[in-house]
Amino acid sequence: MADLTFKISAHSASPAKTVVKARNFQIIVDEPADLGGSNEGPNPVEYVLASLAGCLNVMGHVVAGEMGFELRGVKIDISGDLNPARLFGKSFDERAGYKNIEVKMTPDCDADKATLEKWIEVVDNRCPVSDNISNTTPVQIKLA
Repeated sequence: MADLTFKISAHSASPAKTVVKARNFQIIVDEPADLGGSNEGPNPVEYVLASLAGCLNVMGHVVAGEMGFELRGVKIDISGDLNPARLFGKSFDERAGYKNIEVKMTPDCDADKATLEKWIEVVDNRCPVSDNISNTTPVQIKLA
């Protein structure tokens, strides 16, 4: 199967606010007021968690269909801890990103526990966003 390429473009609306164009959608990325933003949208690390939730939802439904049970819906709660010291240039002892991310998925379905344990394993294994967060992906940041 051929690779798919996804692209976005973005520009700064202020030092803390970024306007992103993804296909025909505009996404506002902003910081809360206590971090210097205007609180007009989720911040970048919240979008990481939201992206993971969106991907897990899609994969959850795809895999449930493949496994032959109806997933009427799924509740997804995600939290992550990060130390902001590196972000603010205070210390470089810890990485800038999340130290851990915890996901709790509550499926609305009639499948038994053994089926759901296999389901969640397959969902995690096939979710591209989970894969990107869990594994190193080469990123090249360069001047245009």
